[in-house]
Amino acid sequence: MVLNGLQRTNIRNNHKPPKKTNTFFNTLTALLNKEFYKKYILRILYIKIKTRNFVYIKYAIMDFSKYTFKTGEHRGKKVIFIQFPYNQKLIDDLRKEIKYAKWSKNKKSWYLPDFPTVRKQLNIPQEKIINKKINKIHPVNQEALQSFIHQLELKAYSQNTIRVYVAEFMHLLQLIDKHPIEKLTANKLKDYFLYCVNNLNMKERKMNGKINAIKFYFEQVLHQPKMFFDIPRPKKPITLPKMLSIKEIKRIFLVVDNKKHLLILKLCYGMGLRVSEVVNLKITDIDSSRMQVLVAGAKGKKDRYVNLPETVLNLLRNYYKIYKPKKWLFEGQYGGQYSTRSVQAIFKNAMKKANINKQIGIHGLRHSYATHLLESGADLRFIQELLGHHNIKTTQIYTHVTHISKSKIKSPLDSF
Repeated sequence: MVLNGLQRTNIRNNHKPPKKTNTFFNTLTALLNKEFYKKYILRILYIKIKTRNFVYIKYAIMDFSKYTFKTGEHRGKKVIFIQFPYNQKLIDDLRKEIKYAKWSKNKKSWYLPDFPTVRKQLNIPQEKIINKKINKIHPVNQEALQSFIHQLELKAYSQNTIRVYVAEFMHLLQLIDKHPIEKLTANKLKDYFLYCVNNLNMKERKMNGKINAIKFYFEQVLHQPKMFFDIPRPKKPITLPKMLSIKEIKRIFLVVDNKKHLLILKLCYGMGLRVSEVVNLKITDIDSSRMQVLVAGAKGKKDRYVNLPETVLNLLRNYYKIYKPKKWLFEGQYGGQYSTRSVQAIFKNAMKKANINKQIGIHGLRHSYATHLLESGADLRFIQELLGHHNIKTTQIYTHVTHISKSKIKSPLDSF
């Protein structure tokens, strides 16, 4: 058993832990129930060393009440300063608990980078989107931006959708400056869209996102009737997914030396995962007994199960022994989830080392997974479920990529 926070969770182990472990848990739970110990934040850094009968666990307790955290700037970057009375034990505890803490001679203070993952680790509230954006907007339209963001949050839109919608809405607000947005007429909005297409050369996908964001404000915030004016939607180009051959994917895997990076790429291809799904994987999502992985809260807030490739299992176990992740399967430099940008950079570097010059992103591994499954004879309906597609039409696009079915078609000229 492993103590996770203040709760116990079972780990898959056929052997029961010794009575000493149970006594330890009972003692620790009793201590935590006392008022004196409530001011401590329990940081669990457990190292599982499996033997025949034992799972050993190492704990570290740091008294965060003796430290003060204050946001600020240092050398032009946002940081979190750590202030406390000089005490060598406090310094040792800090450096042991947060290894990336640095000392500033000028500020005479320890500090950390002001990243969302660091704030989460220190229980500091995250900086709200509105605080970052509000000063870039004329005071006349600042309330409109606040209402726009609040409505997006109330509707529980994903952080990525909120980020995109806010960026598109702000583009309009900055352009109209002090003109109140609620007074924009249908003709003025059409002129704005034409300006984006003709002057800024915005493409179809960009324009559709912009229209969706602005429609959201007028329909969901101002509660105007749906389609309060006729918006001509740009036609989306029908493009085929970019993919890699099996030989090219093998070349990519061969040039990756880092086990963590290799595992990330193999899971992207071997399970057909989106980059956001890979970084969202938790240790508890892996079920090696059933050889399945839970992809929780994927696109459209849908859960699904995918098959864990047998060839990845040993690499996965070796990775766990080396890196010892605590919650997320892949953790970043400052704790918390690995970033999607880091994963994209891994793939880009691997492509370069493998001398593959195709213009393709890491999402191409997902496309390759689906195409190779189809070529091996997998049913399209099963591929749809594995990819998490809502509509079978989305999956059918891969039938245009695979060459197996097309190769069976003979030209009429060959019948002569």
